[in-house]
Amino acid sequence: MTYSQPVRTAARPIRIRKRRVVGLLVVLAAIVVALGHRDPGSSSSATSPLPALLGEPRRAALGLTDGAIPDGTSVFDDDVPGVAKLDPALLSALRQAAADAAADGVSFVVDSGWRSADYQQHLLDEAVSKYGSAAEAARWVATPDTSEHVSGNAVDLGPSAAAAWLSERGAQYGLCRIYGNEPWHFELRPQAAGNGCPPTYADPTHDPRMQK
Repeated sequence: MTYSQPVRTAARPIRIRKRRVVGLLVVLAAIVVALGHRDPGSSSSATSPLPALLGEPRRAALGLTDGAIPDGTSVFDDDVPGVAKLDPALLSALRQAAADAAADGVSFVVDSGWRSADYQQHLLDEAVSKYGSAAEAARWVATPDTSEHVSGNAVDLGPSAAAAWLSERGAQYGLCRIYGNEPWHFELRPQAAGNGCPPTYADPTHDPRMQK
């Protein structure tokens, strides 16, 4: 009895480990089968939820070189293409205004500036998906052929305090709000220094330039 008892106690953990291994193998097999299963009604081009869960961009190639703007970008950041590729006259006016605003404790942050045509199309596609139709999306995002961002002639500024400061004082720099529904969107109107900014359009669909 002194020798048989240790044998029985040693054998028991081995049986338990084997059961665990078998159980794990069964679970792994079930996972493999589930991942390999495909709904007969689906296609290989169906959108996978995994990229969205991982935060993967829909177009990985779109980045700084296409006009994406990092958080906290100022009008003085020449190393950001979205700023550096703005029209020189617009950029000069923005920098003059930003310097004066800073004296009032207001900082300009560039939310969007120059954009490539590909990036503009990407934004338009997203807007159509968000708003449900091309007509509704047009109230917020122009086509690559009509966008003043693609030509480098428009900038979107934040935060709200900066947009408010420029809405009130922008005319003296030739910087004007263009759309009533976009208080952050500014373009250069040199004549505004003497004549004031022109009336805003309700939204881009009322702008004749968007009818090309």
